[in-house]
Amino acid sequence: MYKRAEYQTIKARLEEPRKFIQVLMGARQIGKSTVVKQVLQDLNAPYQLFSADNVPATNSAWISNCWAAVRSLKEARKLDSIVLVIDEIQKISNWSEVVKKEWDEDTFYDRNIKVLLLGSSRVLLERGLSESLAGRFEEIRMGHWSYCEMKACFGFSLEQYLFYGGYPGAASLIGDDDRFQQYIQSAIIEATINKDILMDTPISKPALLRRTFELGAAYSGNLLSLNKMLGTLQDAGNTSTLAGYINLLDESGLLCGIQKFSNDTARRKASIPKFQVYNNALKTVYTPLTFEQAVLDRKAWGYIFESGIGAYLVSQAFIHRFEIFYWRERNDEVDFILRKKGSVVAIEVKSNAEKKTEGLEKFKQLFHPHTAFIVGDGGISAEDFLMLNIKELF
Repeated sequence: MYKRAEYQTIKARLEEPRKFIQVLMGARQIGKSTVVKQVLQDLNAPYQLFSADNVPATNSAWISNCWAAVRSLKEARKLDSIVLVIDEIQKISNWSEVVKKEWDEDTFYDRNIKVLLLGSSRVLLERGLSESLAGRFEEIRMGHWSYCEMKACFGFSLEQYLFYGGYPGAASLIGDDDRFQQYIQSAIIEATINKDILMDTPISKPALLRRTFELGAAYSGNLLSLNKMLGTLQDAGNTSTLAGYINLLDESGLLCGIQKFSNDTARRKASIPKFQVYNNALKTVYTPLTFEQAVLDRKAWGYIFESGIGAYLVSQAFIHRFEIFYWRERNDEVDFILRKKGSVVAIEVKSNAEKKTEGLEKFKQLFHPHTAFIVGDGGISAEDFLMLNIKELF
């Protein structure tokens, strides 16, 4: 079975002496549970795996019961150490306070119980981690599957990856558009909105949240002002409501609004967002074109191409913790600006010979980036770019 890069990281952390709670986080349906099961099977250590999937949210005592079961097993078998894994832990109310209590008790009594927590809601996980578990945990971030992974595991071509995205569960369905779209809609979009956002966050207009996502996903790779969105969406409230919904969608790994690059923080936050899905399947599920039609439609493919490159970049930004922007000044524009610890990288995506690239030269004159290049026609091929180690760009 194919093993993602995170397999080695998780295995190495669990083989180390007990020091931190390990927290694996990432969006839905990207293989978190699968990679953990692979690690546990190959780990030369006893373990217990629990899932909070069907546990009532108010039953915080369930976590303590899991811990008690592991302690009893360790004592009964006189084990030197044991691994406790809890999946979808963010579904339990006040989970972080219970985890803190149990972890600290193990630390006090020198119990060698290593802990791995999994969750699909970044917002709920990070909230609990910051509130109660500061100094006690390490994050392991998993992103959406890259082109290299989809090619190696499922034999995807570049065009298939750009159109169908990187969801491993949907890879076997690409020959049937209806089944593919149904999977993306139900297993990912609806599950994320219903279980990761609406279950814990008070949303006054759930239907508006869904329509905001649909519109943003359809416009992925394009600038769209919140005021223009207000005119498109019925019962939309105000721009603050939409901005809040976009933030929730971002934290859930569905859709983000990239801000304009500027040294002025206030100007950056007031800029028109450039919408970008985290996985291109979330955009193409709303296109009326089939894969074959989209590849032949030069204009439509241009939008899909740019959104596909952007999806890879925002997913990598989550894993490697760098910032991502766009830049625009009058008629000059650069598609993506990456920044990490003061190092800036400018990337222009060019899917056909007609697209102008003067903006890249203008940006280089104004901001002197560490590196600047074109992806596509006249630059690095999309295939070569998607195989690069993004960290090496900085």
